[in-house]
Amino acid sequence: MIKWIEQFCSIHFSWGEKKMQAKKMQEILNRFLKAETIIISRHARPDGDAVGSSLGLAEILRVSFPEKRIFADNEDFYDSLAYLGSEGAHPTDEDYQNATVVTVDCATVDRISNKRYSMGRELIKIDHHANMDPYGDLQWVEAGRSSTCEMIVEFALFFPEKLTINQKAATLLFAGMVTDSGRFRYRETAPSTLRYAAAMMEKGVDTQFLYANMYLEEPRILQFHAEIIRKIQYTKNGVAWIHISRSYRRRKHLTMQEASEVNNLMESTKGSMIWLAFIECDDKSIRVRLRSRFVEIRNLAEQYGGGGHACACGATVYSPEEEAKLIAEADKMLEKFKKEHPDLF
Repeated sequence: MIKWIEQFCSIHFSWGEKKMQAKKMQEILNRFLKAETIIISRHARPDGDAVGSSLGLAEILRVSFPEKRIFADNEDFYDSLAYLGSEGAHPTDEDYQNATVVTVDCATVDRISNKRYSMGRELIKIDHHANMDPYGDLQWVEAGRSSTCEMIVEFALFFPEKLTINQKAATLLFAGMVTDSGRFRYRETAPSTLRYAAAMMEKGVDTQFLYANMYLEEPRILQFHAEIIRKIQYTKNGVAWIHISRSYRRRKHLTMQEASEVNNLMESTKGSMIWLAFIECDDKSIRVRLRSRFVEIRNLAEQYGGGGHACACGATVYSPEEEAKLIAEADKMLEKFKKEHPDLF
């Protein structure tokens, strides 16, 4: 077994930062030890990291502290993530009284998938996005991490005498690490990320089960991909983009999540380093998924009320004019990046 305490965060942080991080983890554990009820929430419109970190942390706490009342409480769920399991019984308003509430993988208050989050005694934020909204009584935020699941794994391994990761928790956390790191391809992936993933595999993660549920597609989705890939457009400097209308989604019986996965097709285009998917919602707003390789695009997303990671974020526009403007700004951004980094092209 790797000496996790000696090696933890070796790639991410200086010694001073390690001490600060260890202090945060100890403080969170202390609050968990004192709490009788712990309620965990995540961001709305969840992805694998949001579900994996919320259910994974809940499972760790249930196994480690069977005398405590542990809940995962959220207001939405995606059928595509049902293979990760359900949240179980939800807490009542009375359960929230004197409860410790934890949000995971949720950068801003407005994205918490739980209107009751403020009813508890205290609020803890655990997240790996930029800390643009420092809410909560205690925050553990590390924007350089590949996933919140990675942080939860580290937290549990840091206190082996207090916290237990069983096979179920390991599977949930491994799933979140794989999805949010792009199968360990994105630049936030560090040696420690792979060590934590290996530690979860040692707990008995069924990788074939996860692969079958994460990446095998129904024929109708493959047909959608084959059709839509011919409609991808490119700007002068190589921004790949596509617009999927509300009417098209309805004709093809696509959920918002299924439609937005077109980003995965565009990112494999050689010479293109920014990819934009514009998905029209039922209310006619247009959700934008922004992805890039090397180019930091978070500031662009923030100009349109969004946010996220440096190279993977989201935003919303409300008209074709706004959409065109965002595309033009992304093209200028890529043009500048190419001039500054000619060695990459």
